[in-house]
Formats: sequence, C-alpha cells, structure tokens
Amino acid sequence: MSDEVSATDDGANDEADAEHPVVVRDLAVSYGDSTVVEGVDLTLEAGSLVGLVGPNGAGKTTVLRAIRGVVERDAGSVRLDGAPLETLSARAVGRRVASVPQETGLSFAFTVRAVVEMGRTPHRGRFEGPDASDADAVENALARTRTTAFADRPITELSGGERSRVLLARALAQETPALLLDEPTASLDVNHAVETMALLRRLVDDGRAAIAAIHDLEMAARYCDRVVVLANGRVRAAGPPDAVLDADTVHEAFDAEAFVGRAPATGGRAVTAYPSADAAAHRVHVAGVGPETARIVARLGAAGHDLSVGVVPAGDAAALAAADVDATVVSVPPFADVDESAQATAVELAECAAVVVAVTDGSGTLTGAIRERADLVVDTADPPTDETLLARVAAAAGSDA
Repeated sequence: MSDEVSATDDGANDEADAEHPVVVRDLAVSYGDSTVVEGVDLTLEAGSLVGLVGPNGAGKTTVLRAIRGVVERDAGSVRLDGAPLETLSARAVGRRVASVPQETGLSFAFTVRAVVEMGRTPHRGRFEGPDASDADAVENALARTRTTAFADRPITELSGGERSRVLLARALAQETPALLLDEPTASLDVNHAVETMALLRRLVDDGRAAIAAIHDLEMAARYCDRVVVLANGRVRAAGPPDAVLDADTVHEAFDAEAFVGRAPATGGRAVTAYPSADAAAHRVHVAGVGPETARIVARLGAAGHDLSVGVVPAGDAAALAAADVDATVVSVPPFADVDESAQATAVELAECAAVVVAVTDGSGTLTGAIRERADLVVDTADPPTDETLLARVAAAAGSDA
C-alpha cells in the first residue's frame, strides 16, 4: 500500500478544492528536528464525518492544529472554504472552522454559558456586544449538548466529561461549516460518548462537515463516512470504514493483531485489537459452537493461524466469526442433525491440522473422532485467557510460546 493515500477517491484540483470546507495538500510539520507529519492529503466534504485514527504520536492532533493554523507548516497547503489559510485572519478562520480540543482544563471560573458564548467571538466586532442571533446560537448549542442544566455553574466545578460537552457546545455556537474535534469521546462515559457521536452524525447529515481524531476504532467505523489512518506521520490508508479498517491495516498502523468482523448489534465493523503474539502460525481446527468458540476463533484468526471450523450450525456465533477470519467452515442448517458428509469433512480437516481445539459446551455437536483427535480441550465454564490459549496452541504444535 502506498505511504501517501488521499482521503478522497478522486484526484483533487483547485476548482474542486474551493468547494470543500477543508482541503489539506502535502502537509508537513516538524517540531525542531523531528518530523511529525509529512505528505498528508485530506479533503473534508460538506455533509461528511471523517475519522482520523492511529496510534499515539501518529500526528492526528498536529494535523488538526495545522488546519487551524496554530502550528507552522514546513510544506503543503491548507484551504478553508477555498481560501488559503495564510490569507485569513484569526477571526476569519474562526468563522470557517471550530475546534474541540482534547484538553478540558480551564483555570478561570467562567460560567458554562460564558464559555459557550466565547464561540460567538468570530462573529462580532471587537467592541460589539451579543445580539439576539448570538443568544439563539448559545441556547441552541446548550440544548443540543444537554448542558443547559448547568449553564450558570462555574466550569471549574464540572467533571472532565461535562467540560468536554461544554467545549463541544462552544464549537457548535460558533456556527462554522466545519468542526475539528480532538478525541471528542476520550473523557466521556459510554452514554455521553455515544450521544456525542450521534450528535456529530446528525450535524453532518444536516450539511456540516466534521473531522475527528478518534481512538475507538469501532466508534469510527460506526459513525464516520470515511476513515483516515495515520501512522508515523503519514496517511497509511483512507476511505470508507469497511474498506479501510481491516486486519492488515490495523496491524500495520498499530503494531497489533486484530480481529475485524461484523458487529451484530449495529451491522457495522467490529474491531478488536490484541497485543502481537510473535508466535509461529499453524494449521488449527476448532470444533465447538457458541460465543466462547467464536472468541477462540477470533483470537486465533487474529494471530494468523490458518483455521478450519466445524461442524457448526449456520448462523451460529462461531460460524460468523469463522467467516470473518476467512476460515474454512463446515456447517449444517440450524437445528439440523450433523450428517455423515459434514462429519467426514470436519474429521478430514481435523486430521490435516497441526492442532485441534475442542470447545465443550454440552451441545453434543462434537464428533467422537474429533474429540479423540483434540490436542486442546476448552471448557466453556473455565475458559483460558487469550495469552494462555495462544501458549497452549503453540505448545501443542511443538513450537515455543
């Protein structure tokens, strides 16, 4: 895969760039002698939510800061609504993009309402006071972020999660065509994290544009139209979540093994990262059904083992996990008996495997031949940890854990 991948599918030109809220071309930023980002291309279109994902230190925050002009570029260009960033005043930038920083520390005891009102500064002259449109924007922002209840409280008395929502409200009050968010859900509980991403989704569906640095890959997959993967300061992949968030890309960017499948509750991408096992891959057959078998299949698949699974009922959790890791699956219809042909195929796969893992759950779906061939028996009442599972598979294969 190329080290430099545009966040859009088609080639950009100046005329097309002028139509988008944010366009970054060949961006490079250094701090001292250290290059932080280099060769970054990114286009943010109206009505879209772009997720910036990558490990810590990949350059996500630097890209967001460069878009606002608060860090000096070594190379490249940034356009906001078609205008080169360097031609815009700070006030003009503030009418085009609003940012939600990751840090929520505010040392002065401003009320929440006063903080949100700060978002209206780019729309007023130096000596102008707030007018009715400012008041409406503030009240709407408070309502949309569910912060009205503590609008008159000092922000210094709020929790970190509450402060994050206030900073989002301030950005909404700014009423810009584009939002820049640095880890907007990092300090939020699950409920407010989902609320925040759902609100962003509604905002972009109404025509705004947003780019968010996101550490939660499943959240990015669920809510973003496009995902840009940064690693070592460069764009490693960019495109729709289903096309970008695969096991190879996650491994390359995060130096982690990954299981990438389909989340049954949302229908979106399910991404589970694991520490690299650094162990040899083997041909492994897994026999069993249900969630515990699915977990074992997912972990072994992420570790790079060549898997076969069966016999399993079609649609069982283990069958779905097996399909997600491209395993060979022997299945029968749900609630059907295991026929001789399926039994024979599963036994043949087990005999060809270096390791056979049998998961016992009392269902009776394991054939006697596979039980006898099993090198590792997992009891669903006392399942091994991922680390123990990998070590036991490696030992059974005759290799070092």
